[in-house]
Amino acid sequence: MQRPSERLKRKIEKENLWLFILSLLLKRRSYAYEVRDAIKERFGFWIGTVTAYKVLYLLEQGGYVTSTTEGRKTYYQITQQGKDEVRIARSFLRTMLKH
Repeated sequence: MQRPSERLKRKIEKENLWLFILSLLLKRRSYAYEVRDAIKERFGFWIGTVTAYKVLYLLEQGGYVTSTTEGRKTYYQITQQGKDEVRIARSFLRTMLKH
């Protein structure tokens, strides 16, 4: 039987990739492979390359990131709307952890 804390960790990682990705993009613009590797390095879990592209695509469609292509790489940068979402999400998480 999986421990409840492990189930929580998996759910947070899987269902909130957008927050992890936007948090990374607060620091600097990145391309999908960098995002994938940075998630492993900074947050300690692995996502596939296709997953990184899918989440970045959805974030761009929502107006949370923009993309620019330079050569063969597409770089993603967070928008003000994306920054606002990160702020709201972090505030919500802080509130949840206080109670």
